[in-house]
Amino acid sequence: MQSPKPLVVILATGGTIAGTAALATDTTGYRAGALGVEALIAGVPALADHRLESEAVAAIDSKDMDEATWQRLAQRVAHHLARPEVAGIVVTHGTDTLEETAYFLQRVLAPAKPVVLTAAMRPASSLSADGPANLLDAVGVAEAPGVRGVSVVFAGSVWAPVGLRKVHTLQTSAFTGSDCGPIARLEGGVMRVFRAWPEGEALGLARIAAAPDTWPRVEIVLNHAGADGRLVDAAVIAGAAGIVVAGTGYGTLSARGAREPLRVRAGAAAERRGHRGRGRAQRRAGAGRAAAGAAGGPSLKRFTGRPATAARRARARGRPTRPGRSARPSASGPCAA
Repeated sequence: MQSPKPLVVILATGGTIAGTAALATDTTGYRAGALGVEALIAGVPALADHRLESEAVAAIDSKDMDEATWQRLAQRVAHHLARPEVAGIVVTHGTDTLEETAYFLQRVLAPAKPVVLTAAMRPASSLSADGPANLLDAVGVAEAPGVRGVSVVFAGSVWAPVGLRKVHTLQTSAFTGSDCGPIARLEGGVMRVFRAWPEGEALGLARIAAAPDTWPRVEIVLNHAGADGRLVDAAVIAGAAGIVVAGTGYGTLSARGAREPLRVRAGAAAERRGHRGRGRAQRRAGAGRAAAGAAGGPSLKRFTGRPATAARRARARGRPTRPGRSARPSASGPCAA
């Protein structure tokens, strides 16, 4: 007798994956989050023999994701993870802030069970909807033994939150990650795992228990041609408790703008990051954390991802994982998630 499948809870937040349009040929003029989670699951016949529970946390376009929704989502994820009968969680989400929510959940919860986010580039009403396959893949990853931490399943790849970014506005393979590549790939129902699943020390729900409108404001300022630091002034005046400076190249700042962010006026902390797709920002004496320490402000390390190191660019050769087999990385050189 075949053993029952593990129980997976699907938490819906809206997004294109639950979007609908008047015409099946319309892949851009849709309303995000219009479809309920039960209808979303019913649209994937292959999920009929899986053990699923579902809950609607929100029904929004992810461009409108906010701290209050993050707080509520983290609380619901933690609630279901604490249930011993639950093997894992799937969160359906929009693509615009997908990686931000994934990173937030990993830092707050760092779960020992899998929490898998997924999304779509085309609405559920589309003739060529990509959401059903992504949802089926996400449930499969959440069910697999050995999976842990927060990950993103999209277009056949499984990504860690750190280093992940959306790189295309329309294509269904819209995401890419760090130099290390994906954690795993899904190939015909087989999961081929390349590196370790995300781990880390959880900040805990108590860290985000306060009313969201009291959370420290952290603003992002980009370096660009002609940057002179006035946006830093504006952020500090507006009450920013921290500033992330997204530098050009490997994290560089222009001569005109460099002194302003690193002076960190009015006690705001500063952190420097590169805003290119690959590689890491180079640290120099007096920048980033040093400036934050001099100002007496909190380090922004907890708000920002750590870019992958150039020394870990080589992708490990994975091995397939079938149902019932542990989803562990290949021993040929896992890359830190």
